[in-house]
Amino acid sequence: METWAKQSSRNDFILLGIFSHSTADLVLFSVVMVVFTVALCGNILLIFLIYMDPQLHTPMYFFLSQLSLMDLMLVCTNVPKMAANFLSGRKSVSFVGCGIQIGLFVCLVGSKGLLLGLMAYDRFVAISHPLHYPILMNQRVCLQIAGISWAFGIIDGLIQMVVVMNFPYCGLREVNHFFCEMLSLLKLVCVDTSLFEKVIFACYVFMLLSPFSSSIVASYACILVTVLQMHSSQAWKKALAPCSSHLTAVILFYGTALMFIYLRPRHYRAPSHEKVASVFYTVLTPMLNSLIYSLRN
Repeated sequence: METWAKQSSRNDFILLGIFSHSTADLVLFSVVMVVFTVALCGNILLIFLIYMDPQLHTPMYFFLSQLSLMDLMLVCTNVPKMAANFLSGRKSVSFVGCGIQIGLFVCLVGSKGLLLGLMAYDRFVAISHPLHYPILMNQRVCLQIAGISWAFGIIDGLIQMVVVMNFPYCGLREVNHFFCEMLSLLKLVCVDTSLFEKVIFACYVFMLLSPFSSSIVASYACILVTVLQMHSSQAWKKALAPCSSHLTAVILFYGTALMFIYLRPRHYRAPSHEKVASVFYTVLTPMLNSLIYSLRN
């Protein structure tokens, strides 16, 4: 600990990380880096192909390009710093760098949740109102949907970043995580943060559960009603096929440890579980999303 403290300046934080230099952890680190590389290349390739191919200039693929951009930025927010610290033996991250990690992470997770929710509306219009689809999902509407997702995420990320980085911190500033995860950072604060944590909880409910309950569930309920009115099983398959990729992405996003971590009381959280879950939704999920959409389409 003293060595780590000497490596860091007065305002730096010390990231305790997730991997040691044991053989098992070296193997796990290698696996994470392979997954990171696949996620990086897969999302870059998807964005490039959607931009270059005129046949993919449709609302669904426009939203997919935005989702891939969010996943690309998400994997680049925390993994490179974690890998650099592990390979170099350093544990410190600057005060500014820590704030940037918090802001980007909150922004991207919130934006992604909102976009997935609003993408359900696109699927609803495509299946329930196919003749009006070009009108209801015109370019202006698509840009507004993407803009709303990014705007709410950016605002949420900026607010939380400013508040968290203005708290007074005590001791050696050791963050028991592999990146500046906000809830892990709050454990180092010298003052009572219970009120702020309640506000954060409300923000996560709005940014994560609201899109799920109000948009995804409502849209797919209407889609189900429309499909049940079809008399042909072939028509059912044709109608539901475009929804499979989106539904899989939704299940991955909402079924991961994101809910397990942020929507539980603080005293139930185990740091080791949070680290493993964080690896899942910051690295594995972005890779799986790129594979799911590319293989499906």
